[in-house]
Amino acid sequence: MEGILYVVATPIGNLEDITERAKRILSDVDLILAEDTRETKKLLDYFNIRTSLNSYHKFSEKKDLEKFVTMLEEGKDLAMVSDAGTPCVSDPGKFLVREVLEKSMKVVPVPGASAAISLFSVSGSESDVFLFGGFLPSTGSVRNQVLDKLFSSGVPFVLYESPKRITNLLSLLEGKTKRVVVGRELTKKFEEVFVYKDQAVTEKGEFAILVEPSDKEKLPDDEVFKLALILKNKGLSLKDICDVYEVVAPDVRKNALKDFFIKAGCS
Repeated sequence: MEGILYVVATPIGNLEDITERAKRILSDVDLILAEDTRETKKLLDYFNIRTSLNSYHKFSEKKDLEKFVTMLEEGKDLAMVSDAGTPCVSDPGKFLVREVLEKSMKVVPVPGASAAISLFSVSGSESDVFLFGGFLPSTGSVRNQVLDKLFSSGVPFVLYESPKRITNLLSLLEGKTKRVVVGRELTKKFEEVFVYKDQAVTEKGEFAILVEPSDKEKLPDDEVFKLALILKNKGLSLKDICDVYEVVAPDVRKNALKDFFIKAGCS
């Protein structure tokens, strides 16, 4: 009989947040695949779990994939954990999970802590839905492009960010949001959850950010773009058209105009 791959969520800070089921499975499997064995060993030692560990991180997950698939085929049960939270959610593991599913073997989720869900639950958002953006690209125009796509959805979204880039991220949100809720060090000793209003933010710890776009960040209806197409057909450049829209329709974002011209088949 083939083994089972368990995808096990672990605490994001407070160790009491681990589930009884997670402790049982981590004790019973043949091997635990850990993003960082040193971090996972601290967790296992705390709960007196003696299961063997094997490193499995973003730099090794493709290289070691065949080895772990073979173990499952031989009937071994494996558990996958990240340093904190749920594996494969802004953490390694997706390649192994995909391969196991493609081979029609069993993958079992063992749910638990998630920074995104935790923050949304205490954000006070009026929305029933949100998007998960994870970590944005660290620098450059791609960072802005991904952020613009999230804003264009018009629904709240959750981002993760490192302390060294949190100030930059908050500056990129200025003028584009209805509300921003910051979660710093969730479930840990120095946990903070607050509505961001241009105040100084401690650049320490781990951050989850709930962003509610302002209404003007929603992509306009195609009716709004009729003028843009007329101006384009008259020979105006995208820059000139953007200048016109800054006067007649300041809520329309430049990237929205670019997307419209691409869909319309215009260069």
